[in-house]
Amino acid sequence: MRISTKGRYALRLMLDLAMNGGEGFIPLKAVAQRQEISDKYLEQIIHRLSREGLVASARGAQGGYRLARRPEDYSVGEILRTVEGSLAPVSCLDCDTPCDKFDSCLTIGLYKKIQDAVDGVVDNTSLADIINEYRAKHTEA
Repeated sequence: MRISTKGRYALRLMLDLAMNGGEGFIPLKAVAQRQEISDKYLEQIIHRLSREGLVASARGAQGGYRLARRPEDYSVGEILRTVEGSLAPVSCLDCDTPCDKFDSCLTIGLYKKIQDAVDGVVDNTSLADIINEYRAKHTEA
């Protein structure tokens, strides 16, 4: 499984909002500058995150975006699946009607273990976990 640029940028965007937002709204342009990401690309990502209720938006001079919930209430898996879709390593684990060879497939067990491992990590890691780990690493020095 490979996380696309869109998935990586979505995670960086959400972490930036978590670390810099407080109670206020942050202009997308400010996030784009801090993260060195095209604001046009971030607009596509934020639209999807907003549509799914992960971020709140406000228009006007004090407008921008902020997290809709506390950082500890977001799993990395929720964010990635919002922009990436499924995180399954193979398509046959993703569909409602598996292929004809599903029951006799030699490798499906391996692929299921990979999916379970990835899901276990991304679904049990929150934005707050990433921030806390980062801060701990950078305050020890």
